[in-house]
Amino acid sequence: MLKIENLHVYYGGIHALDAVSINVEEGEIVTIIGANGAGKSTLLRTISGIVPSRSGSIAFNGNNLVKMAPHNIVAAGIGHAPEGRRIFYDLTVEQNLRLGAFLRKDYKEIEKDRDRVFHIFPRLEERRLQLAGTLSGGEQQMLCIGRAMMSKPKLLLLDEPSMGLAPVLVQEIYREISEIAKDATILLVEQNAYQALKTAHRGYVLETGRIVMEAKCSDLAKDPTVKKAYLGR
Repeated sequence: MLKIENLHVYYGGIHALDAVSINVEEGEIVTIIGANGAGKSTLLRTISGIVPSRSGSIAFNGNNLVKMAPHNIVAAGIGHAPEGRRIFYDLTVEQNLRLGAFLRKDYKEIEKDRDRVFHIFPRLEERRLQLAGTLSGGEQQMLCIGRAMMSKPKLLLLDEPSMGLAPVLVQEIYREISEIAKDATILLVEQNAYQALKTAHRGYVLETGRIVMEAKCSDLAKDPTVKKAYLGR
């Protein structure tokens, strides 16, 4: 479904992604783990067309995403729930969700997908007319993910969905991510390596812009280097 080969990305003179190659198959949850500044968010932003690449290829269902405009990448079937949520604080929950479906014209299906979001995140339905800026942190994260779902993506990019959330909310968000995975393939960037490896099928370890390890998540969770660096044991 998604195949990235030899991807190089720079921020000025900083080599943010160095020869990164990953693949994501349809139906998988794949995670990218790594420390702050490793390049995890840069990778997702490059896939979405927000950050340009210097060289390398990004293929999605046979389409070359390099130099494609971000809105065309969304139309091709990639949704992105960014780090920091980036919701529209002065708009209601309902309006935020409808903006997620901005490129779509299948109005009856949009209503069904909104109801699907409300099924997965019942609190959003309770607060559908509430301004997004007045939601709790956990509710804002739910809205961010729900808005990305409204584009009806084949591949959903999730960037740090547990960031800043209390442990009980992290568990709730990840239960809902597992529910979402019934309808979409997921590429998950996460600093909470324990939760990510518990949820995903396969994982990559990204260190200072380079992929240093790839394996099934069950194997990564047992690896002594991963345990010491990312699992705190």
